[in-house]
Amino acid sequence: MSELSAQTGTPASDGSGTASQGKAKPSAPRFDLRASAAKLRRALRAGLLASFTALALVTGLVYPAFSRGDELLHAHWQAPWFLLGLLLVPLIFYRATLGEDRRMPRLKLGTLSGLAVGPSGVRVWLRDLPGVLRAVGFGLCVLALARPVNTLRPQTADEEGIDIIVVLDLSGSMNAAMANLPTDLQSYVQPKPRGVRPTRIDAAKAVIRDFIARRKTDRIGIVVFGASAFVLSPPTLDYHLLDELVSKMELNVIDSSATAIGDAVGVAAARLRRSHARSKAIILLTDGDAKGGKISPEYSAHLANSVNARLYTIQIGQGEAAEVQDGFDLFGQPRYVSAPFPVNPKLLKELAAKTGGSTYVAADAQALQASFHDVLDKLEKTKFEANIANYEDLFAFLLLPGVLLLACDAALRALVLRRFP
Repeated sequence: MSELSAQTGTPASDGSGTASQGKAKPSAPRFDLRASAAKLRRALRAGLLASFTALALVTGLVYPAFSRGDELLHAHWQAPWFLLGLLLVPLIFYRATLGEDRRMPRLKLGTLSGLAVGPSGVRVWLRDLPGVLRAVGFGLCVLALARPVNTLRPQTADEEGIDIIVVLDLSGSMNAAMANLPTDLQSYVQPKPRGVRPTRIDAAKAVIRDFIARRKTDRIGIVVFGASAFVLSPPTLDYHLLDELVSKMELNVIDSSATAIGDAVGVAAARLRRSHARSKAIILLTDGDAKGGKISPEYSAHLANSVNARLYTIQIGQGEAAEVQDGFDLFGQPRYVSAPFPVNPKLLKELAAKTGGSTYVAADAQALQASFHDVLDKLEKTKFEANIANYEDLFAFLLLPGVLLLACDAALRALVLRRFP
């Protein structure tokens, strides 16, 4: 029986009648080549993304770093709210790189084995480069929009100049029309409807702005007055700021119901109280008689003498009446009416004489301009120490590389690394 079992291959039974069976050995773990290759590709792509990011940052920051590196680190940001746009940089980075694969169309196939062994090419590994360039370029453009500004170190120099306070009348009579505006002053006057003539305030502002543009070392301050006097700017060498302030002056921004000449001259004298210049001048531009105010014109002349300042008075307009625009007629043409504006040339002459100054009568804008230049010819310049601080915009050093990186992104996507579909 045992021989038959051996020949037939039937397992022999033990005494209990059951077949003996050996213990099964555990099977060895199977190596998944496809999963390992996918992990390797993902790791390689992450490394390339890091390399592309570092390359884009170095390329975008090398120009601003070498040109204005220290200045950019200590720059003052004029529009810091734009820096919130940097929060979009990670989103753009993801959407233009890893998120690009999720947005591609899908097609179900039975197997991909045939595609897996096909050649991939170098451009497949460079497909994330345009997205990195886009994110870095966008970040640089956001920094440029925040407008970094560098305050240069003040330059100290010995200059010669005059301390001048220009006192401008902003009463309602300055709305009267004024003729003969020189051609070189017309650029300072805002465009008006056809047929509308410049007003006295237009001519005065144009003359003052031209006067400021011709100065180099004269410290100039501005005082405006109507029923009260206000300091628009103390004596300064910042001509750009002065020009901006004068250009924005308008009637009716202060109470224009009176002409407080005494208050205005008194305020101007107070601004020259601490001046050490040999020549100090107060140039008063007005077209009316003294009316209102807390300080009499005669006492204001005494205040000007106390600070060794000369008062130069310029009467704008001539006569007791002037033409004022009174709307438009049925044909759209400006209509002018004559209105009384009393002047007091005797008072202006006395004020100038008490301080050693001069008085002028400017019937038109050209005479007003000539009066200003004549005042300067009579003043003696004095030496003083000037501290001039300049400002430099740094946004261009960030905007240029940012735009170039965005241009490279567009060029690569259109010509070299195109995606299909």
